[in-house]
Amino acid sequence: MAEEHPLESRGETFFLNLRLMLIVTVFVGNAIEPLVGRMGGLHSLYLWIFSFHMPLFVLVTGYFAKKSLNGSAGRKVLLQIGLQYLIFQSLYSALDASLFHVDNIHHSFFAPYLLLWFLASHACWRLLMLGMGKWSRTAQIVFAAAAGVAVGYLQLDGIWFSISRTFVYLPFFVIGYHFNFAAFARLYQKHFKTAAAAGSLLLLVVLGTLGSGIPHGWLYGSMTYMQLGVHEWYAGIYRLALYVLQAAASMAFLGLVPYGLSRMTDWGRRTLYVFLLHGLVVRLAAVSGVYAYIGSAAGAAVLLLAAVLMTILLAQPAVKRLFHPVVEPSVSWMITLQRAALRRTP
Repeated sequence: MAEEHPLESRGETFFLNLRLMLIVTVFVGNAIEPLVGRMGGLHSLYLWIFSFHMPLFVLVTGYFAKKSLNGSAGRKVLLQIGLQYLIFQSLYSALDASLFHVDNIHHSFFAPYLLLWFLASHACWRLLMLGMGKWSRTAQIVFAAAAGVAVGYLQLDGIWFSISRTFVYLPFFVIGYHFNFAAFARLYQKHFKTAAAAGSLLLLVVLGTLGSGIPHGWLYGSMTYMQLGVHEWYAGIYRLALYVLQAAASMAFLGLVPYGLSRMTDWGRRTLYVFLLHGLVVRLAAVSGVYAYIGSAAGAAVLLLAAVLMTILLAQPAVKRLFHPVVEPSVSWMITLQRAALRRTP
């Protein structure tokens, strides 16, 4: 096997560090959601997180998809995503019915359960990239942005098949797939990187001061314009403006991400386990009634610390060894069946 190019290795390290930081924000965002309506500081943090964390997570997913989009590797990933979806859609729905008792949840394989939208959309992004394979990079990005704006005009509930988020975040997947780490690293040197990091922290302050009127639905990407209460023909302009905000917030946050290899790089290799399992922790916390006792800055700080520590815990090798059969189920039997069926086909 050829030795990996140092620049590719640096890029992978950077994106693994980013992935770990993003999964922390995912856990924190979901953990503080029940409190954002009554604690201003957490509301500011919530808006800041949602201004960049989903676009960047999709971008990172697109970046790592480059190595496994086509051929047998691509088919294996698609099969595994499908199996993961079936397992966790069933698990979360069963627990919701028996233990969590959460209202306003669509229990259907055609309506991804909360965080599982990402699995459904990931499979669609890969299929869409395969379909756009012969297009130029510019054409792919233009189509993705146009589709992201156009999907908002559909007269349906955007959660079905995760259709809204699939197209709303498609531009970030395409950008991630074509991401040029060499050009990025040349730009994000000391002064520029520091300025970007400062800009991200400034955005936190600005959103805390001026962002109270931003409807959360726009940041989720899961709702059509009809559901957001915007029925005018020019509603798509708001999504274009949101793309600008999300792109700026994402570029600023990248200034906070370290380039160097560290323990967080290793944790970043197992963010899938955090992603698929942390919903259980958040749901159990809600059922336990612990949120009724959090009403001060000290309580909020303990909650934030607990979310960070739980992220690190779920990213440990021991968790992977224990939950590997469920989180990364083997699809070799499906491939064997597929090959057998093809051999029997005349």
